[in-house]
Amino acid sequence: MSSILRSVQVMELLAKKGPLGVRAVAQQLALPLGSTHRLLLDFETAGIAERTPEGEWALSFRLLEITGMQLDRLELPRLARPFADRIAEETRETVNINTLHNMMGVTVDKVRGNEGMQLDMRIGSRGPLHCGGAGKAMLAFLTPEQQEMVYAQPLKALTPKTITDPKELAQEVGRIRARGYSLDHDEVVVGVRCVAMPILDRSGRPVGAMSISGTSPKQPGEELDHLVSLLSEACGHVSRRLGFGGDWPPVMASADAPMRETA
Repeated sequence: MSSILRSVQVMELLAKKGPLGVRAVAQQLALPLGSTHRLLLDFETAGIAERTPEGEWALSFRLLEITGMQLDRLELPRLARPFADRIAEETRETVNINTLHNMMGVTVDKVRGNEGMQLDMRIGSRGPLHCGGAGKAMLAFLTPEQQEMVYAQPLKALTPKTITDPKELAQEVGRIRARGYSLDHDEVVVGVRCVAMPILDRSGRPVGAMSISGTSPKQPGEELDHLVSLLSEACGHVSRRLGFGGDWPPVMASADAPMRETA
């Protein structure tokens, strides 16, 4: 039996029966005592299991956290789609719905507008976080440690307008956090501009983003304000449904400022 199958069996047993000693786990699953003990120690290191004061083993809340992230990702497209339909119909531009997965943006749904040149990403396509409206919107609300991981990677240029300097990108992230939305002017496709806003989970971290992309300028003014308002309504609603309880829109003064919680 592979170690993965053993791991799943142990987790299922602890989930069903609660805290158990090493010997009880090994006996009920007909596993060697030594390998069972090593497996539980690995679980403890990964935060999957923990020892009770009585010395028995129980699952920790880490699994709930992992499951919650997966549920958020599955729920997000369903919650966002009605808003995407309305926004695309009103603006005639493409609305993309993205999730955050392994420090990449993944397109999980889209509604195409009626204009010719648009940022028309395939469902399932992946993109970096350092460029594009959705990518930067998610990047801006990651933890400082996660942001540093992105800054330390090679920042590939997709067009001459892509930000490839880490310091310049960090400054852009600060601007996004201060206003609550991101802008993309020709960073992914020349001639396509984009405005995007993050979707946050119960902990205030980004699980996705929604963007409006097309040929309109996306410059400060009434037109951009209207697009931001549409996104704010949509992303705020989805974030609330995913458990976010902070102020909306998610405007933050600095990269290390905590997300304020409402009463």
